[in-house]
Amino acid sequence: MHLVARRTLDKTRTLRVLLRLRRVFCQGRTGLIDPLDDNLHLLKVHLPYHESDHVLNIPYNLLSGGTSLEDLERFRHNESYLDALGAQRIPDPTTAGDFCRRFSGEDVETLMNTINRVRVKVWRQQPAEFFKEAVIDADGHVARRWGECKEGMALSYKGVWGYHPSIVSLANTQEPLYLMNRPGNRPSHEGAAEYIDRSIALCKRAGFKKLWVRGDTDFTQTKKLDGWDAEGVRFLFGIDAMPNLVDMAENLPEEWWKPLPRPAPYPVKTQPRSRPENAKKRIVVENEYENVKLVGEEVAESDYQPTACQKVYTVIVVRKHLSVEKGQEVLFPQIKYFFYITNDRRRSEPELVN
Repeated sequence: MHLVARRTLDKTRTLRVLLRLRRVFCQGRTGLIDPLDDNLHLLKVHLPYHESDHVLNIPYNLLSGGTSLEDLERFRHNESYLDALGAQRIPDPTTAGDFCRRFSGEDVETLMNTINRVRVKVWRQQPAEFFKEAVIDADGHVARRWGECKEGMALSYKGVWGYHPSIVSLANTQEPLYLMNRPGNRPSHEGAAEYIDRSIALCKRAGFKKLWVRGDTDFTQTKKLDGWDAEGVRFLFGIDAMPNLVDMAENLPEEWWKPLPRPAPYPVKTQPRSRPENAKKRIVVENEYENVKLVGEEVAESDYQPTACQKVYTVIVVRKHLSVEKGQEVLFPQIKYFFYITNDRRRSEPELVN
């Protein structure tokens, strides 16, 4: 009974979302439909669908709980779903798949640029507080595929077949700004600098007062740091533990190091409860598996000028004290260093690395 009620509630929420989206798109509040039809030219005949119908059909499918194009077959026979969209019919999975295969690389660029032009108009409807600072994140992800005929896939560093897309997003709202797909064997940073530049220009055009760019070690674009710094863009990137940096960290004065506090993963909204027994920890000890435990963390900073840069930046060093154990015996202590490069000299080290 509870399961039926929960499914009904989820269905009601989904229909409300669809109705809201239908009002937003169809009543012209975003102005996305006409630009999609004007800029994307993938169909020779628009009977009965236009490019915007196909493009919007996919996010509607995802918002309704669909996980693949095959789920469209279920939704296209659902009267409530069609009613919420105000449509007599929607493309079936075969038609939707044919539409996706029509895209070339240039068409994908056109789609992203069209959406971003409309995105700027939507952002401008936000209050002034929204434009205080834009946080741009760059990241990569290995997307595994099990098929054998997927064009463009390759064997990744994880040993799985698939793709290695790179995504640049606005962390404030979790909106993907640019997405670039690549074979699985390509490095994360490849082509990322161009899309970071585009995202910076997009946020400037929208009116953000401050810009902040973040990324892990694979996205440290040392050749671009001076240019971003000159534009007033703040950045924080992980940087590989190269021998010269490790040597620098080992020779820092001991008084420079201070404990690194880590915030709680989430606030406790009810009464704190005692944790149950850690079954995994018990099994590791009983079977005498080798285990690496974190004992403590410290942080320090130093000036550093990358080879490709003309300016000196700040490198933040996190020193992790580890204990390598087997069963209940300590084998040996271990120290590992993690490095971050930034041009932000106002925030403290814990603020930057947490």
